Amino acid sequence: MNGVSECARVQGFDEKKIGKIELALEEALVNICKYSYPDEPGDAEVNCKQDNNRFIIEIVDSGIPFDMTSLPSPDITSSVEQRKIGGLGIFLIKKTVDEVDYRREGNFNILNLTVNRDDDT
Repeated sequence: MNGVSECARVQGFDEKKIGKIELALEEALVNICKYSYPDEPGDAEVNCKQDNNRFIIEIVDSGIPFDMTSLPSPDITSSVEQRKIGGLGIFLIKKTVDEVDYRREGNFNILNLTVNRDDDT
């Protein structure tokens, strides 16, 4: 995670925005561990790049297919006691970054988390 944070720092993001990027990345990696590799450990490769005014974190793993973008948003209006367990991490990712894109290429899950560079950084 330090590498992604350093990339974001080099791109001029402030510490508050970097904290949000770190949170989204951590949640994504937890989901990959839990759903792409439910029975055994696996690997994930994390890359970051800049594309115009967008900072893109690409996470690639070879676990079972898992498209977090296809899951419905959790019901956050119900009381904690009435809510279903799970889904808040994905909700948090979607609220923290500007775009979340998933695709499956061959045996690989590819998840892109995009943060737009704006005047609020």
